[in-house]
Amino acid sequence: MPKATLHIYTDGGARGNPGPAAIAFIIEGKGAVLKKHSEFIGKATNNTAEYTAIIKALEEASHFGKEVICFCDSRLVVNQLSGKYKIKEKHLKEKFLEAKEREKMFEKVTYRHVPRENPKIKIADRMVNEELDMANS
Repeated sequence: MPKATLHIYTDGGARGNPGPAAIAFIIEGKGAVLKKHSEFIGKATNNTAEYTAIIKALEEASHFGKEVICFCDSRLVVNQLSGKYKIKEKHLKEKFLEAKEREKMFEKVTYRHVPRENPKIKIADRMVNEELDMANS
């Protein structure tokens, strides 16, 4: 029987750049939601938040399977993690290396850029904004 590939949908955002930031992710397997998570991460840039969401999602996904496809609306982060773009910023290079370390828990990790209009990304985006609203109140 073939192994089911997990689908991870991530989002990270900051109000101000840098500013208060939050992350969210959804992990699905065989069409069912296995885990949804969001959290406030303090002050960060948008790109740092996007990377942090992927890192935390990969940590959690390792409990559910060995193959993942990560869907993200950040073209920069997807292309950096896929090896298409170089990383110039030191703080992003550190996050990149963290993500690459998490990839070792899997047999296969694929990154795909999707528009922010993707229904699952919209849910993750809403979760990020709820975290930022709670942190601001």
